Amino acid sequence: MNPKEFLKKLGLKTRNQGAWTGVNDIKGSRRYIESYSPVDGAFIGSVSVTTREQYDQVIQSAEAAFKVWREIPAPKRGEIVRQYGEVLRQYKDPLGHLVSYEMGKSLQEGLGEVQEMIDICDFAVGLSRQLYGLTMHSERPGHRMYEQWHPLGIVGIISAFNFPVAVWSWNACLAWVCGDVCVWKASEKAPLCSVACQHLFQKVLKANDLPEGISCIVNGDYKVGEYLTKDERVPLISATGSTRMGRIVGQAVAGRFGRSILELGGNNAIIITPSADMQVVSIGAVFGAVGTAGQRCTTTRRLIIHESVYEQVKNTLAKAYGQLRIGDPLDASNHVGPLIDKHAVENYLHAISEVKKAKGKFVVEGGVLSGAGYESGCYVKPCIAEVENHWDIVQHETFAPILYLIKYKTIDEAIALQNAVPQGLSSAIMTTNLREAELFLSQSGSDCGIANVNIGTSGAEIGGAFGGEKETGGGRESGSDSWKAYMRRQTNTINYSEKVPLAQGIKFDF
Repeated sequence: MNPKEFLKKLGLKTRNQGAWTGVNDIKGSRRYIESYSPVDGAFIGSVSVTTREQYDQVIQSAEAAFKVWREIPAPKRGEIVRQYGEVLRQYKDPLGHLVSYEMGKSLQEGLGEVQEMIDICDFAVGLSRQLYGLTMHSERPGHRMYEQWHPLGIVGIISAFNFPVAVWSWNACLAWVCGDVCVWKASEKAPLCSVACQHLFQKVLKANDLPEGISCIVNGDYKVGEYLTKDERVPLISATGSTRMGRIVGQAVAGRFGRSILELGGNNAIIITPSADMQVVSIGAVFGAVGTAGQRCTTTRRLIIHESVYEQVKNTLAKAYGQLRIGDPLDASNHVGPLIDKHAVENYLHAISEVKKAKGKFVVEGGVLSGAGYESGCYVKPCIAEVENHWDIVQHETFAPILYLIKYKTIDEAIALQNAVPQGLSSAIMTTNLREAELFLSQSGSDCGIANVNIGTSGAEIGGAFGGEKETGGGRESGSDSWKAYMRRQTNTINYSEKVPLAQGIKFDF
């Protein structure tokens, strides 16, 4: 089933509402975000831009739904998420095709993204029975102390184009089992994926006679995002995007004493040591660098290579890049699809120009592809350049398949180079030396939120908390105890004695 047929099967029109949950009676903006596929440049569909009036009614609907949803026992909320996981299993193939076609990633990655949604549903179902608090011993006799967790309310989710469904599900599924409701502002570069996901979840809500305001979407540019970030009715904002966007969102939310989960830029490196298994290096580095056409926050941007194996690694990578097939991502024989749009192509070309100005040497040349199969103008060549780590262009994240090679002499120097960028998301070391591996993972090693040994920087599993440090924002999503960000902690003390002793031995008698 092709993406347009899938949307039609869901009952979605070419033009869709930009706000969902009981707002169809409000006059729309009559402005639309049109979605064109970077695969072939074809028009897919459009969504209307959410008006302020529509937005306010969505929030009102979410507030009303929260009052119902929070009273449902957590395991019962988990059952709703379980049902959504089953729906996603049913629609995995067409939804994966839509992700691939609207965003431009390979079909295998599109299907993998939907599988990630299914996996987080499974994780959240188990979590719904594990929202544990703690008990403590009180210093006062006849007293009991414990802490418990309560839902926050409305969770605003602002997602990026590169993972148009998975990152939303990381947030939404955990928030739902925690008792929260969600308002989702998807990227205006991939709006139809959000409409499809929302439609599928609404099927589950309707089947269980639950308020549709448990899950809502709004659409538009940064101005609609500002409705969320500045809204005191939304206690938590989870935002994924650039560091520039994160600074704006973080300041706006902090200014009203709200909470934020920020998942921002990455400038991820793999350290390649003399003892590294070169087959592992080749697979990990190439996929990390060219997967999703370099448009992952965990994309491998830098290879920090020991001088003794530098030429070997460089030649191996150049040969591997020569075998990459670039083209329609829905064709399983292709490795690399297009960039998201012409603006991304401009950023790619600018980065190449800056490397050349700094006297960098290209091992594999870049460029924009044209001709049959490349009509959208969004297909580029993955390239490799020899650079210095301190160069300005290397210090910044370019969302494109440009891989930088950097030489090192000692492991301490390599770790220092790895850490010497403003971002701190993902990192890796390729080594069979136990001492090097443990040093890399120690407090003196990688300063990133993710540190891997003998796998690449890209491709995180949902079981672990995902996020990074420094300009990556410090947020954590998905696995481990990330659920705590979606709840408020409450400490409780119960006096079951007939006296009222005070803490710290304070006397207050009268």
